[in-house]
Amino acid sequence: MQKKIEEIEKSIDEAVKDVQSSKTLYEIKMRFLGKTGEISSLLKNMRDIPPEERPSFGKLVNALKQRASERLDELEAAIKRVELGKKYFREKIDVTLPGRCTPDGAFHPNTLIRNELISVFAGMGFEIYEGPEIENDYYNFTALNTPADHPARDMQDTFYITEDLLLRTQTSAGQIRVMENKKPPIKILSPGKVYRSDDDATHSPMFSQMEGLVVDKGITLCDLKGMLDEFAKKIFGEGVKTRLRPSYFPFTEPSVEVDVSCFECGGKGCRLCKGTGWIEVLGAGMVNRRVLEGCGVDPDVYTGFAFGMGIERIAMLKYGINNMKLLFESDIRFLKQFKG
Repeated sequence: MQKKIEEIEKSIDEAVKDVQSSKTLYEIKMRFLGKTGEISSLLKNMRDIPPEERPSFGKLVNALKQRASERLDELEAAIKRVELGKKYFREKIDVTLPGRCTPDGAFHPNTLIRNELISVFAGMGFEIYEGPEIENDYYNFTALNTPADHPARDMQDTFYITEDLLLRTQTSAGQIRVMENKKPPIKILSPGKVYRSDDDATHSPMFSQMEGLVVDKGITLCDLKGMLDEFAKKIFGEGVKTRLRPSYFPFTEPSVEVDVSCFECGGKGCRLCKGTGWIEVLGAGMVNRRVLEGCGVDPDVYTGFAFGMGIERIAMLKYGINNMKLLFESDIRFLKQFKG
């Protein structure tokens, strides 16, 4: 047994001779002092030793274990001091060097346009309302005069969560919630994210819309036109004009597409306006009687208009962005161009 102990001590000497890392030393400690290590294995032979010799055998093994443990602990402390010194050297900081300035950030173009639009319409007396992004079918379609079998549903490829719940395809759903809970006069602006299964250079499965709703006595299409004229001047410049073209939306009647005169060429015709002198910017119309009735608003007493625009589209037009995906890629080279 004494010979076996001497062999283990010699093995320890050989193992630690060139150790330079605490990781290697840990492996050595497990080899000799672990639960299944060589020293611990000696005690398993206790049952093969005569009872009268077991006390002296146990003392020899424990003494070996203590010597090995003390030696390896001292070596571990020395190695850790060296490693710590190397770490301090690598991480040392020269406090005399000049500091590195963190560049100022900038608002995303979507945020810039969103804030500008809110400012323009808030100046006209609009309040802000933000509805839920997960809507039910009633508010997103049915209450907006789009029943289950209506062909207008085909215009919006919808992400359904359940048979009744969906990711809203338009912020118009918020208008219904407002009209159900607030009596006219109503003048609200509803910005937010919407979702449609559409993806190309000018469309995204997720994008931002801003809907507006005005309901009061005596509201006419002329009021809508006057408000849009003011919007166009504030956003695109004083010389910009608007025109209304007949269109169709299930929740407005009559419905119109709204164009602005090209602010790039002044209406003469250029690449931006595709030679027409006009640029389509949003859809609008007078709130459908059925929508008002469904919300408990008497259409014989109150009328209203609604309009909706894509915030990304306005940003692309105003800043000359030719690919919608640039607004979602977080490329710092693109975003820093909008720093004021």
